[in-house]
Amino acid sequence: MKNDRFSKTLRVLILALLAAFPATAQPLKVACIGDSNTRGYGTSNDGLFAYPIVLGRLLGTNYQVRNFGVNGTTLLRKGSSPNTPYWVTSQFANLTNYSVANYWAPNIVTIMLGTNDSTTHNWRYKDFFAGDLADMINILSRLPSHPRVFVCAPVPAYAVQWDITPDVIRSEVIPIIKRVAKEKNVTYINTHTPLTGRLELYISDFIHPNDAGEALMARTIHGAILTPP
Repeated sequence: MKNDRFSKTLRVLILALLAAFPATAQPLKVACIGDSNTRGYGTSNDGLFAYPIVLGRLLGTNYQVRNFGVNGTTLLRKGSSPNTPYWVTSQFANLTNYSVANYWAPNIVTIMLGTNDSTTHNWRYKDFFAGDLADMINILSRLPSHPRVFVCAPVPAYAVQWDITPDVIRSEVIPIIKRVAKEKNVTYINTHTPLTGRLELYISDFIHPNDAGEALMARTIHGAILTPP
């Protein structure tokens, strides 16, 4: 009888302790893949207002957002100098190579590439663009953490700088991205339209969004992430 009372008391104490110190869920990891528009080139305080950082503030403590943007990168594996294929960057390795010390298992991945692909020296390989995007989606989707993948449209460009071509982004790159996202059954985020006609949201090169432009990108992506699939 005493043992029964002791066991019952112990169970009550354990339940009380569990109620007092509830287990906290680990934050969902969000990895933002992209080029300089993801990295936050031209924003204040060396990228402090890049969209992934703003997105982290919007999502709150239940999420941990990390900026994997790399300046000058392409989605195309054949991207050539002065650009670099995103595939060969250490940031991509940290997301996909389990053996590296800095491997980071994401729960959510956003991809925003295609601006640098629009240059003449890169877009000559446009026939490979859809396949490279599909491959990137496959690799990320099959990670052990099984992340939900979002594919974002490149934001508008309003000048031909560094051979970046606005018409190619709008009329060729984005339609391919939309088609591949549909084929791979991943969420497409239209981050192009919100910045269309909004020159005041860009720095002086009219390629890179400013602080306000990056904030609008973050709000657009935030809404998509919180929308049930």
